[in-house]
This record gives sequence, structure tokens and C-alpha cells, in this order.
Amino acid sequence: MDEAPCSSSARSITKGKSSIDLNIGITLLNDDLLHNIFTRLPALPFASASCVNKSWNSICSRIISLPKLSSALSLNPLLREAVKEVVNKVLSEPIRPHFAIVNVGCGFDTNKILCLIKRKLGFNVPIIVTVNNGIIGRDALTDEFKEVKWGARFSGIGDDEYARHINEGIVLTIGYLPGLKVEAIPLLRPPKTSQELCVDSFVMDIKEYSASVSGRQFPAGVILFGEARTDMKLVLEKLDYAMPIDTVIVGDERGCSVFRCGNDSRNARCSKGFIEAVALVFAQDRARSSGNIRFHVAFSNGVSPVGGKYKAASVRTNSADYSTWLTAKREGHQERLDGETILHDINTLLENHIEPPELYIGVTKNRKVSIGAEKPMPRTCIAYHGVVGSDEEYLYVDGMGIKTGDIFQFYHSDPNAALASLTEVRDSLNNIKLERSSTSFKGDGDNATNVFGGILFACYGRGDSFFGRPNADSSPFLENFPGVPLAGIFCCGEMVRPCTTLIGQSPDVKPISCFLHVYSSVYLVMSYDPPSVGH
Repeated sequence: MDEAPCSSSARSITKGKSSIDLNIGITLLNDDLLHNIFTRLPALPFASASCVNKSWNSICSRIISLPKLSSALSLNPLLREAVKEVVNKVLSEPIRPHFAIVNVGCGFDTNKILCLIKRKLGFNVPIIVTVNNGIIGRDALTDEFKEVKWGARFSGIGDDEYARHINEGIVLTIGYLPGLKVEAIPLLRPPKTSQELCVDSFVMDIKEYSASVSGRQFPAGVILFGEARTDMKLVLEKLDYAMPIDTVIVGDERGCSVFRCGNDSRNARCSKGFIEAVALVFAQDRARSSGNIRFHVAFSNGVSPVGGKYKAASVRTNSADYSTWLTAKREGHQERLDGETILHDINTLLENHIEPPELYIGVTKNRKVSIGAEKPMPRTCIAYHGVVGSDEEYLYVDGMGIKTGDIFQFYHSDPNAALASLTEVRDSLNNIKLERSSTSFKGDGDNATNVFGGILFACYGRGDSFFGRPNADSSPFLENFPGVPLAGIFCCGEMVRPCTTLIGQSPDVKPISCFLHVYSSVYLVMSYDPPSVGH
């Protein structure tokens, strides 16, 4: 009995000595070994390690000195489990999230997902959650790359079962972009306010944010998500007018979304009106300029023209179903044609197609655009409108904004044109890869231009059923940059603004601007140029 206190004291001394020995052992580890250990840590333990002391923080800062994109996909039907799978995967390596994009099926509760994600990533990280027609990415559990369209995935099952399973899927993308500041900025429309005034304010918000963090009024890039009831053509026309040609703008026309800004005051203002769109804005960070992050854009076209050009002779609009009723004249002729005659002529030209393609009219619009009290300036663009039908009087198309005298041409969905376009995209992306052997930087090729991630916006009409093979839209990126994260969505209206970094376009041809596309795929490719050796 007398020996018990001694035994207890001995154990305490031994435990204390072991703790001291462990601390001494850790401090004796050299920087190279610590670097090797830290690179294997998940994001949260890595963040904790960076707070231990100045030496460890310095090592951690070197590990994540380069930009990084991380993404993961889950088809788990249980919301919490699906979120857990993708969060665990994207945070399995060191990263400090600057933004998050979450894409889901329409059955998942977006507000619950937003709440779960912000608890894991932090309340100051801008997060956008969108509902889409399909998701693209690498499975968090199997590491298999997948392009998943909800309807295609569950084809052949009953309506009731389809309704129960349509919600299965989420893809999470987070990014760390040193040298850039990122914020979610909403297009807010208070009651009884015209859309034009709200869009002007939205554009000014983007410019003011960029100026506040970079000293430049114009951001490097914008990823835009619109709502189904919003006229995104007007939004894109004004953004195109206000931004320089090197500002990249891509996105989804109808990605119904919830979001959280990094700035709490901006979150508070969002309760004062209807959210018509959300922009994820990337602006240069004036406090950090080491290296250069670049946004490249590639575009795959999936439609071909058919027939001659027409001139709108009469135009009626139906605001109830957001459609337009047209009569037209063939260009150079005076005879006014009804919708049935026009559509019969086009269908005759397409009669050799095994399956009837989707039809659109591409309308060339000459309009004047301005921001606020500025003098309106002329702009020309092409806008696509889906053909709904015809009768002995009118041609019916979706959307509005067509005027009498506008010139239009018919286009049809064309998998052969899309496949040829994908080949051009593959070659264009290969040119970015070849920049890695640039002589502008000393050292091996990996020290030159490095592609570190990509985001894909593909039309819902594409995919397996359109091409006859899986992962066709993803293949140009995956083949050029194996192992580099790629995530994306299937959407209804792919947005891309012609810009200086739009690759794969002939430099000798200056195409008329088109912002909203059909049957296309838009690739946002992110690369990093390290500083030159002399800096």
C-alpha cells in the first residue's frame, strides 16, 4: 500500500518525460521532413499545423504557394452523406478555400446544402449552390470520371421512381487562387424596379468590388449563374459593353441558386429583393502579385445553319409564356411567309436526318447599349431562340426581344458538327499544354504555364445520347491534362463572352458576338504563370 503513491509519481514523471521527448523530437525534424509530412495532411489538420509557430507557418505557406482547384462528385441519394463524401474528398489535401461552387439535382434542399458546406469551409468563403440538369466530375469514392444527366441516368423507369431518384447527385468545386480576390455578387431586383436599372447597378457593384481590392475597375473573370425568369441576354449585353475584352465571362443561364457572400453586409442586403443572378467575381489582389493566374476559354459548337436568311416582317410577343410570334420574308424577296410555309421549307432540307433535330433561329440584333446615364453605343449580337411550332399564320419561337426588320437564320442541332468542334477544342487545349516548354522561364517545362483546373458548362442536349459515347465533352480536357481537376454541369443555356483568351478561333475572322449558346460546351481553363527568374 505504501508503494502506490510512488508508482503514481513514477508514472507521472515517465509521462512528462515522454511528452518532453516527443516535443524535442518534433523540433529536431528538419524542414524537408516537415514539408513531406505536411503535404500529406488533410486541409483541416494542415490549417492547424500552420498555426503552431512561425516556422511551421512558413513551411505551410510554401506548400500552398501555388493555385489549386479541387472537386468531387457523389451520387449518394442521402443529402448529408453526399455532402460528407464530397467535402471529405476536396479537403483530403492541403488547401485554403477562396470560393466554392456546389451543383446539385433539383430534389436536394439547396439551403440545407449551403448550411452544411459553410460550416465546413468557413463563413467568410463565398459559396454558390445551383440546381442543374446534370453534373460532371470525378467520383469521390471510386475516382471514376462521370458525366451524369438526370433524365439519361434514370431512363426506362417509371415516373414515380424517377421523381424519387432525380435528386441523386452533387459536385463540389473549391478553389485556392493566391493573387486573386473572389466574391459572390448578386443581381438584386427590388419590387417595382425595372430590370434595366437593376442590371446597371449590378454591373457597377462588380466594378466597385474589383476597384476596392485591385485598384482596377475590371475583374479578371466572372462566372455567372442566372435564374429561369431572368432575361440574361440583357445582363450579358451590358456586361459586355462595360468590361474590357480581356475579362472572361462564362456561366449557366438558368442555374437556380442560393448563395452566401464573403461579405456579411452584402448578405444582409439580399433580403431586400428578388435575386435574378449571382456572379462569382475574380479580381486581382493588389496586395499579392507573385505569378499570374490566367483564365482561358474554349468553345465547342453543336449547331449548323440550314436554309437561307429571313427578315422578320411582323412581330408579336406573348408575355404569359415568354414567346414571340413571327411572320417573315426571305432575304431579298417581298412575299410575306406564314410560319407553316417557312417551317415546311426548313424541314424539307432536313428530311434526310434519321431523327428530327432541335431547331433554332439565330437572330442578328443591332441594338444600342449603355450603363446609367452614359451615351448609348451600337452593339451587334446573335441571339438564339428555340422554334416551338407553326401554323398557317405564325412561326412560334421562345423568348422575346425580336424586332421587325431583324435578320435571322435557322440552325439545327448537329452531332457531327459538335464532334468536329471537339477536335478543335482538343487541339487548342494542347496548345496551352505546349506553353509549358516556353523559353520565357528558366528551368524545366513544369515551371512554365501550368493548368491546374477546369470548369465545364455543357448543354443538356449533349452527352451520351447525342454523341453515342460517354464523356465526349470532357475528353478534350481529360486527354490533355490527365489528373488535373475538372468539374462541370449540364445546363439550359451556356454563357460565354467572346474575349481575348477565347482559344480555337480563327484570328482572321471577327465573329459577331454571341453570349447565350445552344447545344454547345464552354470550357473555363485555369492556368498559372510563375514569376520570371529576374523578379
